[in-house]
Amino acid sequence: MQTPPLPKGTRDFYPESMRIQNYIFDTWRKAALRFGYEEYEGPMFEHLELYTGKSGDEIVSQLYDFMDKGDRHIALRPEMTPTLARLVIQKGNSLRKPFKWFSLPRLFRYEKAQKGRLREFFQLNLDIIGTESIYAEADLLSAIASMLKDFGLKADDFCIGVSSRKLLNVFLAEIGVADTSKVYPVLDRRLKIGKDDFYAELAAAGLSAEQTKKLDDFMDSKGIDEVASKISSEESKAALDEIRHLFKTLEAAGVAESVALDLSIVRGLAYYTGIVFEVYDKGKSMRAIAGGGRYDSLTEKLGGQKVPGVGFGMGDVVLANLLEERGLLPSSKQSLDFFVASFANDMDKVFQVASELRSRGFNVSHPLAPAKLGKQMEQANAQGAKIVVYVDGDKAPAGGFEYKILTTGTPGAGSLEEIAQIKA
Repeated sequence: MQTPPLPKGTRDFYPESMRIQNYIFDTWRKAALRFGYEEYEGPMFEHLELYTGKSGDEIVSQLYDFMDKGDRHIALRPEMTPTLARLVIQKGNSLRKPFKWFSLPRLFRYEKAQKGRLREFFQLNLDIIGTESIYAEADLLSAIASMLKDFGLKADDFCIGVSSRKLLNVFLAEIGVADTSKVYPVLDRRLKIGKDDFYAELAAAGLSAEQTKKLDDFMDSKGIDEVASKISSEESKAALDEIRHLFKTLEAAGVAESVALDLSIVRGLAYYTGIVFEVYDKGKSMRAIAGGGRYDSLTEKLGGQKVPGVGFGMGDVVLANLLEERGLLPSSKQSLDFFVASFANDMDKVFQVASELRSRGFNVSHPLAPAKLGKQMEQANAQGAKIVVYVDGDKAPAGGFEYKILTTGTPGAGSLEEIAQIKA
């Protein structure tokens, strides 16, 4: 029988890859906890209607869905926000709001596998539930800038582009566009399809050439003052003031250099209601590193009470590609504090000393079968051990052990307490 191939759009994580993956997870988790977010999780599959209720039946083509043995229509989760909304609806008023949660879900989407986009991937989700305050957006964007710097990226390596669905909605009304249902999908593809196709698709959606020109110019605006010159209603001015207020707070937080106005950002999902944002490498040579926005009506749309929320997702695939390009990924090699060896293959003593070192909080390995010392040293080097402890060397003091610091080749001898104090 021929071994089946790896499913398209998925990855194997051998130990070397898993070390990189855990570095990303650990950095994400530390940053989220530092900002006061609490971790949660949900099931890897949900009832299909949780996703069709949010995005319509057209979402089914993008999912892995199936009928289970109880004849229930189930889908592997393609994103985490609907699950979060369900959790909020189920607990209702018993959840003290506002609250800040994060999750590191494994997600699945049935779409064309390509660079930066897979069918199975991991994602960091940060969400703030229960407040309409713009300071929630400020907290999220500050967290994004902070965690990307934790990875070693500098302010000029990435940019957080900020836009507003609220402002865009009002502007569309100002130029006489009543039905926006067919317009938003086109706006979301604007920079990908070229100007001619952009004009043609908006014409098919019912916009005149004059309306499309005004919309195109509006989305090209380079700063808040330029936007202010193109709007007229009090409602649009209020939406722009919200962005202005956000930028002022981000300046106070020390992350303004990483943030810019970018009205070309629309976000395709229909449930966004206010500020939306995407994070790119500075040259936009890759897909978005992260994206999100405000969704104040999602719980209501899924059958619960209206509860305001704002959040984002950051995928591991594009992030890892960017870190690799910048030379910021750590070594994928294994690293051990100690390797315990024996000249005479005294395995009982090896296990005893290894156990004592582990009880002190160290990472320790040793041979699993009698072997010549040369073979044991090969294993120690292969596993990235910093120090080798010999359990039966004849140069050790009474009750002590010989050791060798592999990083420098320096030999020595001492008690286990003394050896444990060595910083290799």
